[in-house]
Amino acid sequence: MPQVTLRPYVTADEDAAIELWRRTWSKHYPHLDFNARVAWWRERWRNELVATARIILAEQGEALVGFVTVDPKTMYLDQIVVAPEHWGSNVALILLDEAKRLSPTGLDLLVNKDNFRAIGFYGKHGFVYVGDDKNPVSGIAVDRMAWRP
Repeated sequence: MPQVTLRPYVTADEDAAIELWRRTWSKHYPHLDFNARVAWWRERWRNELVATARIILAEQGEALVGFVTVDPKTMYLDQIVVAPEHWGSNVALILLDEAKRLSPTGLDLLVNKDNFRAIGFYGKHGFVYVGDDKNPVSGIAVDRMAWRP
């Protein structure tokens, strides 16, 4: 199996990254219509994430298998997205390690309270629960987690 490589996002990657986001979240939350959210996500992607965050893509061969978005200025890790067929592999850890490298003084994130897989992953890799919060877009309950070296 080819090695996972990392590279910075470029504008030409937009469609592939957005499709990976849609496909991944659709698999994780099949009861929600992520097809209907693509236009919203594209706007958020362009205006919030691309504008302020460092975006690093994970590829295996020619295939996009994941990405991470982190703003080193605010230490906010907004997204780690891993293709469903790579869940349980080392892709998420490779992306998390890259986020820690990009923001070496720490990382903060919000995670859905029902996303037990992500909560366990972050806890296993040094993040601690620091409080309850609400997703600023959906209003659903989330955990605020933080990592400090």
